[in-house]
Amino acid sequence: MQLSKLGRSSLNVSPICLGSMTWGAQNTQAQAFEQIDYAISRGINFIDTAEMYPVPPTAQTQGDTETIIGNYLQQRSLRNDLVIATKVAAPGGCDYIREDMHLNWRSIHQACEDSLRRLQVDCIDLYQVHWPDRVAPRFGEMYYHNKPSQQQTPILETLDALSDLVKQGKVRYLGISNETPWGAMKYLQLAQQHGLERIVSIQNPYNLLNRSFEMGLAEVALQEELPLLAYSPLAFGTLTGKYQQGAKPEGARLTLFDRFVRYTGTPASLKAIDDYVTLANDHQLSPAQMALAFVNQQSFVGSNIIGATTLSQLQHNIDSLSVHLTDKVLQEIVDLGEQHRIPCP
Repeated sequence: MQLSKLGRSSLNVSPICLGSMTWGAQNTQAQAFEQIDYAISRGINFIDTAEMYPVPPTAQTQGDTETIIGNYLQQRSLRNDLVIATKVAAPGGCDYIREDMHLNWRSIHQACEDSLRRLQVDCIDLYQVHWPDRVAPRFGEMYYHNKPSQQQTPILETLDALSDLVKQGKVRYLGISNETPWGAMKYLQLAQQHGLERIVSIQNPYNLLNRSFEMGLAEVALQEELPLLAYSPLAFGTLTGKYQQGAKPEGARLTLFDRFVRYTGTPASLKAIDDYVTLANDHQLSPAQMALAFVNQQSFVGSNIIGATTLSQLQHNIDSLSVHLTDKVLQEIVDLGEQHRIPCP
């Protein structure tokens, strides 16, 4: 598997990144180890996690995913062969992690120390802000609503704290996640103005049902060399077609957890899913591999974050790298995209 530089960093990463948010919830440590072993055997060297994982997040399981990865690194002695990315959470949804969840100096340094301990490493390769510490659309929200009275940490303070972690040698590079075009450009502007560390990537949702990244951030990604780490490329698995006609496969995420309705909550989203699955079938393509190949082929994508709960799913998803979508298929995807304008933000 050919590796490539992640933006302006020196990190060489695989075009597929192994997502980990099911480890510690839907997957045991033993199953996670099997997934990592298999991914490495296929040439994948990039693992993404977060301090809040596994998902669904709970106070009882918080940090378990990082702990599993740390145990793997210790048992396999493969630290130098892998690029490890994790994220620091902000206020909203996981306030049990720290007394103060704002992205200020103290909170960020505490979060990093806790992640280093769980991961059992001296340095994190890519340390990302999981979501903004301000009012901004995220996790299925489309529109911006200004709330100036809400407490927030200035991005300059956040970036200063993150940059200090790089100076201390605890982090190699910085990234952002679930950000807007304004937020991404602000991080870049402040880094240049104040001599702080430049972010090297942005991790946002991107799939056939949610192409909002193309509306403003794709230009930022290409012009500023800020590649996308695409998450949810299969839209919670809906683009595989396994949930069609209301199916509830045993052990599947949407079967187990009622909270995941982002991609199945409206008739428009269900119609879009049906049309994309039909398109794949018409061209004798796996719906999952067509959806993943579409993401893989985008010039602004630095790596495609895939997750799986079984080895067979993981193998099938990685095999998407050998699928090249023809101009005809791509045009039909474009046509469907015009019919289904971001049905699921």
